[in-house]
Amino acid sequence: MKLYTRTGDEGTTSLIGGRVPKDHLRVTAYGELDELNSFVGWAITCCRRSEMEMLREQLSTIQHELFDCGADIAYAEKKQGKFIYKIRSEQVEQLEKWVDEHEAANAPITKFILPGGSETAAALHVCRTVCRRAERQLVTLSHQETVHVDVMKYVNRLSDYFFAAARRANMLIGVQDQEYVRSADVFGKKEQHD
Repeated sequence: MKLYTRTGDEGTTSLIGGRVPKDHLRVTAYGELDELNSFVGWAITCCRRSEMEMLREQLSTIQHELFDCGADIAYAEKKQGKFIYKIRSEQVEQLEKWVDEHEAANAPITKFILPGGSETAAALHVCRTVCRRAERQLVTLSHQETVHVDVMKYVNRLSDYFFAAARRANMLIGVQDQEYVRSADVFGKKEQHD
């Protein structure tokens, strides 16, 4: 099998059910998810220490689920009624469980946290910011076309996961989170999740 097909030489690509321009919002959205998945792969390689085995396993699961998210949005609008989605509420609930477990193990947070600390935490913060960009692209797409609601929920929870996992990575190897020095105590009140 050849890697190149020449079918996209004129600026179009295939979705499930049809061809669209390569700058179509749906293509851009799953491209953002693909970029995020690449950064998750990098984050896995940063989890070299034995203490981080649990993070490696979770991130590996997330990579497969990001492929599922991409598949769930990579269809031409006209075919949406016949499409069976891969992402379901169970995956969203699993992310929430992992976030809760990481946060229960992490030190209480009172100030804004700067991305960084350990190499692994820095990689996970990159995943968090790329995830937020992917989410914004999905929202943009949803203004014009149908986007599977569980993909929207999954990607929203996923950025929370990356934040909690970055803090957990630092905690596991004894590296302090880097607090923003001009931050007031902002998390003393009940936390609000978006």
